[in-house]
Amino acid sequence: MGEGTIAEKNNVTWFKGLVSREDRERLHRHRGAVVWFTGLSASGKSTIAHRLEHVLHRMGCSTYVFDGDNVRHGLCADLGFSGDDRSENIRRIGEMVRLFVDAGIIAITAFISPFRSDRDRVRALVEPGRFFEVFVDCPLEVCAARDPKGIYVKAREGKIRNFTGISSPYEAPEAPELVVRSDRQTSEEAALSVVKLLEDAGILSTPAAGGPECPCSSSSPPVR
Repeated sequence: MGEGTIAEKNNVTWFKGLVSREDRERLHRHRGAVVWFTGLSASGKSTIAHRLEHVLHRMGCSTYVFDGDNVRHGLCADLGFSGDDRSENIRRIGEMVRLFVDAGIIAITAFISPFRSDRDRVRALVEPGRFFEVFVDCPLEVCAARDPKGIYVKAREGKIRNFTGISSPYEAPEAPELVVRSDRQTSEEAALSVVKLLEDAGILSTPAAGGPECPCSSSSPPVR
């Protein structure tokens, strides 16, 4: 029997609908994209991700945040924190955000996603120019001092296994689209730097000439 994916072997084919991604993007008045926040636990990923969504929402953009803890309540509730489970967790999220990009939505994720290979695999699912890796760079000692859930203490006591930064490695991005220093920047400053990144990349612009004017632009009123 020849090589092929499980889907191919099961005669599963992709059904192309009557509404294209470009049609959906014209409706949203901006392009679909992924903003992938990665960094240590307590580095500020979720805080910045939700601040970014708030800013973009006020600008009229269609967004959704995939938060690490929230996803593990349902979609990935069956997964633990072994290396294989972490990779499967990111694989599932990657497939989800790929669909959201096709829907013309700006998908924002906040996952430790410690392994470069997993992040690169998600990047490969999205066409070039639509995946933005944002490294939330924060010293381990600062993250541990914040420790909102008390997990660094438990990890150092050996009560939590495979804890990133303590008993499991974190592979920092080698060429992220953006680095934010959450120990030096406020969440709003970090969020606004991502907005500028998306503006410069043409994500927050009307997908096709002659379409309706995009509300997601630098001329939008400031968020207060």
